[in-house]
Amino acid sequence: MADILLDFPIVAPAERVFHGVTTPVGLDAWWTNKCSGQPSIGTEYGLWFGPKYDWRAVVTRCTPGREFELEMVRADKDWMSTRVGFLLEQTAGVTRVRFHHTGWPEVNEHYRISCFCWAMYLRLLKRNIETGEIVPYEQRLDV
Repeated sequence: MADILLDFPIVAPAERVFHGVTTPVGLDAWWTNKCSGQPSIGTEYGLWFGPKYDWRAVVTRCTPGREFELEMVRADKDWMSTRVGFLLEQTAGVTRVRFHHTGWPEVNEHYRISCFCWAMYLRLLKRNIETGEIVPYEQRLDV
């Protein structure tokens, strides 16, 4: 099994970052094309990235302002049963984000591409929270 682990700061309160990684409007601003779901354990999220990528995930961890995790239940075979999560630690107006995407079945090309994509998407999350910037979905990996 392989994991993707990334840590970075966002200059904003943890509650604002939590909103950005748990709400449909927050996720649509930096990751998904169209999202649905509520941040509550056991709730299903719809993660729509296009007609061939209509994925689903279930909330496995949710502590408001602190922690959020999704387990992929309908996705590409490499993403199935993997977990995408955020642990937030706020100190003096800065939130340290500890991101994980765990449980990859192998280190293959899709895993390696996803490592790059997560870094790019999380950079957009940081910019969205700190400045309000929203990059159109089709341009997100080109910014």
